[in-house]
Amino acid sequence: MRDPRAERLAELIAGYSLRVREGQTMRITGDGSALPFAVALYRSGTRRGALPYLEIRPPGLDEILFAEGNDEQLAFISDGERMQTEKVDSWAMIWNSSNTRGLTRVPSDRRRIHLAAHYRMVNRRWQRVEAGELELCGTLFPTQSHAQDAEMSLAEYEDFVYGACHVADDEDAIAHWESVAEELTARAEQLASVRELRIVGVDTDLRVNVEGRRWLPSAGRHNMPDGEVFTSPVETATAGEIHFAFPSIFQGREVENVRLRFEGGRVVDAEATSGEGYLRALIATDEGAAVLGEVAFGLNYEIDRFTRDILFDEKIGGTMHVALGGGFDEAGTQNTSDLHWDLICDLREEGEVYADGELVWKAGRFLADAAVAHA
Repeated sequence: MRDPRAERLAELIAGYSLRVREGQTMRITGDGSALPFAVALYRSGTRRGALPYLEIRPPGLDEILFAEGNDEQLAFISDGERMQTEKVDSWAMIWNSSNTRGLTRVPSDRRRIHLAAHYRMVNRRWQRVEAGELELCGTLFPTQSHAQDAEMSLAEYEDFVYGACHVADDEDAIAHWESVAEELTARAEQLASVRELRIVGVDTDLRVNVEGRRWLPSAGRHNMPDGEVFTSPVETATAGEIHFAFPSIFQGREVENVRLRFEGGRVVDAEATSGEGYLRALIATDEGAAVLGEVAFGLNYEIDRFTRDILFDEKIGGTMHVALGGGFDEAGTQNTSDLHWDLICDLREEGEVYADGELVWKAGRFLADAAVAHA
């Protein structure tokens, strides 16, 4: 039986996020657990006159690769994948996993080989997005494995996911996300003149230089759900300490109670109560991995809980997140890396953010309305 909420989400992504048009190729990729939603996307693309096609991977292939593959196989990118990265017009990525913990015990050095090769493809996709050559959106279809990570029943998790995307009922979802885009664009413009942010919270006092960098709104075009404004900091000026009370997760492996200390833009000390070896290995990925490639405000207040999925968690209303590693060309970054790891700082109770010395954010909320400031 079709879930009408999944059908509405497919329509939202095809019509708003990807802006699928007649005659365009539309690639739909995902894990086998996402097949019902992939079919809904295919149906939506077909209705719009596009040329959709599915690439659904059976569960367990990555586990086989990491268990039995050599270094050449870990780094292999097929010619077909390279060609599609260069040629496809629109791409819907369903970020599902049948087993979200299947790669937890893979050694860090093997993960690094695979990550380096595939992150270069990610970078190429974003270059095409920024050039207006590719429409790209990632989302998630609610399944038992993701519900379990979020500590919810499947029914509860479905309500959470579809509610966060604004497709739970007959609401005009496109109108909602267009309104969010207007609000976040105003907020990004408000931040455009800021030279330095100071982030203050529990065990946190971090200064981030953003002078000359462009703030960007994220309102459902490339992620669904969405809700953040972000930029890439000046690479040489981050200083101070930051603590991440939420578990920090990268490719299914958790690191708990991460604490980072920065001097001159680089991590000089990194600690965690569990997974510290993995933390240090990721920071050592390459020269750019110890530098912040992103700082962002999470502004989707309908995402109000931690789910162990970065698609949702980085947008939790009242949080901020930073990312170690590669930044965004569109924001003005000079930092390149095969790593981009988002870590979330919860500021909803005691957090404060100062912009050039002025308090602008307290307990998870901006003090000034963006629409007023924009006007």
